[in-house]
Amino acid sequence: MRCNRQRTETRSSARRTRRYYGSTVAGFTLVELLVVMGTLTLLVGILLPSLSRARGQAKATVCQSNLRQIVLANSLYAQDSGGVYVPGAADFLDNRHRWHGERAALYAPFDSSHGPLVPYLGSDGVLRACPTFERRLVGFEAGCGGYGYNNAYLGVRIVAGRQGRSIVVSDRAGAYADRVQRPADTVMFTDSAFAGEELIEYSFCEPRFHVQFGTRADPSIHFRHARTANAAWCDGHVNRETRTFTWSSGYYSADPKDFDIGWFGMTDDNKLFDLR
Repeated sequence: MRCNRQRTETRSSARRTRRYYGSTVAGFTLVELLVVMGTLTLLVGILLPSLSRARGQAKATVCQSNLRQIVLANSLYAQDSGGVYVPGAADFLDNRHRWHGERAALYAPFDSSHGPLVPYLGSDGVLRACPTFERRLVGFEAGCGGYGYNNAYLGVRIVAGRQGRSIVVSDRAGAYADRVQRPADTVMFTDSAFAGEELIEYSFCEPRFHVQFGTRADPSIHFRHARTANAAWCDGHVNRETRTFTWSSGYYSADPKDFDIGWFGMTDDNKLFDLR
């Protein structure tokens, strides 16, 4: 009898314990729930900017890799073409050929699968686009992937003219690679875009002054990576540059500075583009 009574009391005590704990852990109070939600909101607010910066950094790194491939492709092109770089816009008045592609008709996007650098861009011959740049298949340079070539000095054949200016003698061939006296300090490609009614693709990185006329050019270097631009140099290295200057001639409908377009470098001349 005593054993049965003890077992009965034990089971009764266990049921009371389950009821007791069940009633206390059945859920959160409103105050506790609000505290948890506030903590989660705070953590998300702290982490999101860091994640966004990390994502932007990853895209900038991919962009740098793309530029290295294009520089290498142009260097290999020169080796196979008598030591001259790829022309930036061969037969410019015909307006159907660019360093990055060709097109069958005017105002159509350029097809990068038929560009002069295709044999040197890897197994698929595809020109990679900057992952940060939102491509718009509009404008007169659509299809370049958001990259601009130093066409003013590397993409044409030039000779010295009067008053420090240059004369273009041919646009069917680029400059001789061995004429670049400062490969580590001479731009070959950069992130590029143009400020029209909207941000559009543009396949040249313009120097500060037109080489033929001596007048200031409208800028086209695009500082799209947290207000820095990737620049690829003739020796093959790629780095990020900060904008130091911008300007608008007023000829176009938008101000370049509103789109983070300008130039880098501390001197107001063409030193970073020129072959000398």
